[in-house]
Amino acid sequence: MKKTLILLTCLALMAFGYYGLNDGPVQIPPSKQRGGGDPKKGFQYLVYGDYVRSGLPINVFRMGFTRFDSSLLPRTGINSNIPYDFNALRQKNGQVIVAPNCLQCHAMPFEGKLVMGLGNAGVDFTKSRGINAGSVSMIERILKLNSPEDYEAARTFLTVTKTIAPDLVADVRGVNLADHLAALLVAHRDPVTFRWSDTALMEKNHAVIPTDTPPWWLLKKKNAMFYNGFGRGDFGRFLMASNLLTTGDTAESRVVDEQMPDLLAYIYSLKAPAYPKAIDRPLAAKGKPLFEARCASCHGTYGPKGSYPNLLIPGSIIQTDSLLYASNYSTPQFVAWFNRSWFRSGDHPAELAPSNGYVAPPLDGIWISAPYLHNGSVPTLEALLNSRLRPRYWSRDFKRPQYNYGNPGWVYKEESAGGKPDIYNTDLTGYSNRGHYFGDALTDAERKAVIEYLKTL
Repeated sequence: MKKTLILLTCLALMAFGYYGLNDGPVQIPPSKQRGGGDPKKGFQYLVYGDYVRSGLPINVFRMGFTRFDSSLLPRTGINSNIPYDFNALRQKNGQVIVAPNCLQCHAMPFEGKLVMGLGNAGVDFTKSRGINAGSVSMIERILKLNSPEDYEAARTFLTVTKTIAPDLVADVRGVNLADHLAALLVAHRDPVTFRWSDTALMEKNHAVIPTDTPPWWLLKKKNAMFYNGFGRGDFGRFLMASNLLTTGDTAESRVVDEQMPDLLAYIYSLKAPAYPKAIDRPLAAKGKPLFEARCASCHGTYGPKGSYPNLLIPGSIIQTDSLLYASNYSTPQFVAWFNRSWFRSGDHPAELAPSNGYVAPPLDGIWISAPYLHNGSVPTLEALLNSRLRPRYWSRDFKRPQYNYGNPGWVYKEESAGGKPDIYNTDLTGYSNRGHYFGDALTDAERKAVIEYLKTL
């Protein structure tokens, strides 16, 4: 049951669209956003809201979740003793259900504290820990027989979950399958009404695309969403994509959409956590001009007069794994679905415009956002800036995560082979650690200085 629920709303990230690139970087123009949101209301909606409106009856949920730290996110009422990444909701029939929330992917405990907006690097979609369709069907049968009211409250959640479960499996732990999850959901939903169909309405793409969840605090600097920059227009329409898990129709989605200015205001209010250890300031001062000469043209400058260029970098330049951006061309039906859907309607539409490349992201809080590259294939900053150090196979401790403050990133072990879910295998399709070779030209001393400067961001 715990396996059935743990990873169900990593949907704030979706991917669809078309946008051509020339031989050089292309600047992304800004998109008009809805303003006037209240960050306090946005936080309340995030941790108490009903944007996912169906889930498991609370008594069933508690059978699977007996050990968790509710102090990570203190809440009140029916949410007072619920894990931080779920919301308890009272249904119209009086039943209380527990539904996954956005923090499944967009928050992470770090040394005993919950860091809001930090991508969950411990997420687990592997076969042994992901969604089990058989377990979902068993729960469905038991509720139908013994508690019809509970079943009615959980029906939508159970129906959708057992449908998508067989295809939602990752090869290794620690990668996010949001893009694949979004594609599975839209394959079963009418683009205009959002009504669910038990049978797929379009051909499914069974290729799984791994990504690393980027920090939410970077969004305020961005002109487009997602690693490949194809999320254009209203950001709120993308942020509410988790609603596709259980929405009945677009009338319900419209109510969720009305809350998005508040949620966006909360996300914009988030700041990268400061590096908590001592920084060698003279060394960081040496690293700053090196960074500004070698890195800032793509990643921007920092400080009171800092600026961020919002550049799409062609695959021919960045040379990182191409599966993510290439998938939009190999499966155009999903792009077409979005761009004719309700998401593109009204006075604040969104659209998808993919390209053959990736956005060079802002680097605020880069010290805490390991692993690196868009697929999480590189465990440390040093290896990111020196490709010769990147392990082909590597593992880290997911039960007791250990962070390396001297060389920001995860404490990891280099392995001799892949094949196990806790070992990152860069030989797998979509998991390559190639590309971003720009740091290879630095000397060891220069690289050390740049890393020390990155700790200050």
